[in-house]
Amino acid sequence: MSTTIETPERAEGRSPAAPAPPARTRLLRWWPAAALLVLVVAPYSAVPLPGLLDGPLGSAGSLQLLSTCLLFGALATGYDLLLGRTGLLSFGHALYFAAGSYATNVFLLEAGLPFAAAALLGLCFGIALALVLGSVSLRVTGIGFSMVTLAFAQAGSILVSRNPGGVTGGEEGRAAPADLLPSWLVGIDNTANLYWIALAYLVLTLGVVHRAVRSPTGRVWEGIKENERRVEVLGLKPYGFKLTAFVLAGALAALGGIVHLLLTGGSTPQTTTSDFTLSLLVMVVLGGSGTRWGPMAGGILYTWADHRLGDLAGSGAVAGLPAVLRVPLSQPLFLLGVLFVAVVHLLPGGLARLPSRLRAVTYRKETGHQ
Repeated sequence: MSTTIETPERAEGRSPAAPAPPARTRLLRWWPAAALLVLVVAPYSAVPLPGLLDGPLGSAGSLQLLSTCLLFGALATGYDLLLGRTGLLSFGHALYFAAGSYATNVFLLEAGLPFAAAALLGLCFGIALALVLGSVSLRVTGIGFSMVTLAFAQAGSILVSRNPGGVTGGEEGRAAPADLLPSWLVGIDNTANLYWIALAYLVLTLGVVHRAVRSPTGRVWEGIKENERRVEVLGLKPYGFKLTAFVLAGALAALGGIVHLLLTGGSTPQTTTSDFTLSLLVMVVLGGSGTRWGPMAGGILYTWADHRLGDLAGSGAVAGLPAVLRVPLSQPLFLLGVLFVAVVHLLPGGLARLPSRLRAVTYRKETGHQ
């Protein structure tokens, strides 16, 4: 004979209320807000971070590096809309980043427009380019799609290097006209303002991607990634949904190109190459494709490591090593490659899986399970 404990909920015909989450869990939900607050006030701090940054946290050099890290963290997050959310492997994402930068700069230099108008037109140009090229690229699937995007990116890179009409600057790039930029964005004294712009771009990208992924369209993206044929059987047309993801990712990349123009003071042809997109791919895989925070973490870590390992490779400590160690360690790409292989091998699924793995290890230690 079973005994049922009568509770007020059962007596009134209601389901028992779910237990309230532990206080620790509720506090952990607020960590993004706490992290954002720390990032917002960082320019006011003089805390030294030896080994992580070259100077105090609020110094111009540190803020410049942090701005670049935030920029690429956001760019990797936007790229993951294609790779991790929709299952589209694009090798041409750099094209839309460069389009935002170069188009804005051309409107500034050639048309003499104020920065706000030039940036808006540059963003619209990037979106239109993503719409046109995406509508063509998505006519094929799988490796064919990847090759078409690569072909478009290579064509864009060649076009920039040929410097048609002198508008791109060729291999030298083109500097942004300081007299047409707002005064509060020019000069080393305004590095903090550029840092806040990069932070705002990151927050905007995270918000847009999170909202898009949780929308009905985002659920269809997930279905396309898992089994595109099943989506078709349900009566939906994957092409339109994939094009939406492509254009949204391209728009975020173009906006990132405009931010990059401000941070670096010009447009450079390096942002048009397929190597640039491959770097984004590494960032996403490093952080954890298809996760909320992973691509951002991968982009920030990769950019920071690229800078710091470059300093290490050229340091006197490496120069004094025997040749068998000095030659590989003096190559920043070798060091980055070792870091990437180590993370992928030790952390399958990327940095985003690290908390769950730590919890699993802690649980095994507490319970004595192997």
